[in-house]
Amino acid sequence: MRRREPDDRRRDRKALVGLLVCTAAIAVVISGTLVWAQSKIPEVRHTEPAFVGLENRPVRATGPAGEAVNILLLGTDRRSEVPTTGAAAEADAWVAGEQRSDTMMLVHVAADRRSAHVISLPRDSWVPVPGHGRAKINAAYSLGGLPLAVETVETLTRVRVDHVAVVDWDGFRALTDLVGGVRVQVPETVVDSVRGITWTAGEHLLDGEQALAYVGQRYGLPGGDLDRVQRQQAVLRTLMQDGLHAEMRSDPDQVARFVSEVLEHVAVDETWSLAGILSFSASLRNLRSADIRYLTVPVAGLGREGAQSVVHLNGRLSDQLWTAVRDDVAGPWLDAHPDLETGDRID
Repeated sequence: MRRREPDDRRRDRKALVGLLVCTAAIAVVISGTLVWAQSKIPEVRHTEPAFVGLENRPVRATGPAGEAVNILLLGTDRRSEVPTTGAAAEADAWVAGEQRSDTMMLVHVAADRRSAHVISLPRDSWVPVPGHGRAKINAAYSLGGLPLAVETVETLTRVRVDHVAVVDWDGFRALTDLVGGVRVQVPETVVDSVRGITWTAGEHLLDGEQALAYVGQRYGLPGGDLDRVQRQQAVLRTLMQDGLHAEMRSDPDQVARFVSEVLEHVAVDETWSLAGILSFSASLRNLRSADIRYLTVPVAGLGREGAQSVVHLNGRLSDQLWTAVRDDVAGPWLDAHPDLETGDRID
């Protein structure tokens, strides 16, 4: 067996963080028993109640498809001088009207745990927000916290959300720095006029602060919010590395230490205990990064609603996608619509 070099360990860390963030913040294979793992990892930081008061929720599919897991991943833009998510949180993650969901992705993990789909919902998507008429989808979190965000997504998709994971700006920066930064490829030089940053064409190694600026740019990109979504997926893609599970199984102590660090920055919903997270994580032992596919909910085009620039969704294709997700056949559906899959080229 060859000696593990520092670069190998860094790739392992990047792979783990990517899977954690994309598939609910803590997806890692732990050898040994849950009792052993729980002795190594601190308690989970929970969000505000995410499912309280929700009625008439989508029902699960019958048969094997009902074993699939759907996780709503939110990145919030709360302007706080102290962390709002994770074990180090010193302030509430949600305060009415003070933040929106800057990033929203629905992560569908197949019933057999051998594939997953990361589906981005552009923050400017113009959708029904229960009790508030039509609005941008990111307004739901601001107006009603996690319960309204979950209800809005479930109303739009008719897909039942099983769990929620939330990370704020501080957490995103910290997670990126934890793995030594992420590499992205900028195909053409673009200028972020708001932040005063010029992204020159070529490869960039971004630290946490730079990565936050990269995924947050909207102005200066031809597709606006849609290009921004692709950047978010590009960063997540760079955090994924093949060979995750084979490498991690060989050093459970390293995994436990690292997961402890990750839990410092991420919060999950009230129904997800540490034992539940570890059990779910162990079920992913056959899931590899190559089997995680990325796409954005089908879009009809950009437009305006009053003074707001918005994203109009393609109702017909979106309905087909969500039906495929509910029936746990998202892979074959995406195979039939290859133009919707996010490629490696990010503008």
